[in-house]
Amino acid sequence: MPDGFKTAMRSIGGVVGKKIFGPHRTYSALKDISFTLREGEMLGVIGKNGSGKSTLMQCMAGIFRPTSGVVRSKINPFLLAGVGTGYSASLTGKENLMLYGSMLGLTEERVNELMPEMVEFSELESFIDEPMKTYSSGMKARLGITGLASFKPDVLLIDEVLGVGDPTFKEKSQKLIMDMIENASTVMMASQSFNLLKKMCDRIIMLEKGEIVALGDPSDVIDVFHGRKDPSEVSPEKRDECE
Repeated sequence: MPDGFKTAMRSIGGVVGKKIFGPHRTYSALKDISFTLREGEMLGVIGKNGSGKSTLMQCMAGIFRPTSGVVRSKINPFLLAGVGTGYSASLTGKENLMLYGSMLGLTEERVNELMPEMVEFSELESFIDEPMKTYSSGMKARLGITGLASFKPDVLLIDEVLGVGDPTFKEKSQKLIMDMIENASTVMMASQSFNLLKKMCDRIIMLEKGEIVALGDPSDVIDVFHGRKDPSEVSPEKRDECE
């Protein structure tokens, strides 16, 4: 029987519903999470679906408030999650870029100055003046990355957005992130692209059922994910920096 139906029956049936389907279940998406995102570093996050990666990002961005514990940050991080997250489907590409810029504290004048550069980077051409609801998932991803390319937040949280789009644009996006790291921007990225994370990250966190299983050298943590190493074997820092 579908879970949604069970939930409805619990609400409708009261005591009877609870007797049949059991009481409402509680679920902790994250448990005992503690780590520091260092200024200027690239921190990767891996884990199976449902491990808590997106919830962690949303807590750090201030979208979710932890039921216990605190998230401390000197600068408000900006979350780039999914395709078109934070944008309005009824607005055009240009209007969404204006919205994106205002969220990051840029003036309308400054965004207008950057607009030609953004339109060129997006490769959306005439679609930049069309409502985002007419965009494909790949076009939405291009729009999201375009805002990132031009506005460059100081602390950026990226949740699985670099896996969308054609191979050429993926390469363009990856180059953008590399440029941000070289410019000392602080980046935390959840991704299933392990080769990319291994190449780019200073450290990687592995989540499992909402808990940190391993944190440290990218190669070590990826080996833990694949069952080739025990978490106790993970170096706390990237090995080529320790040797």
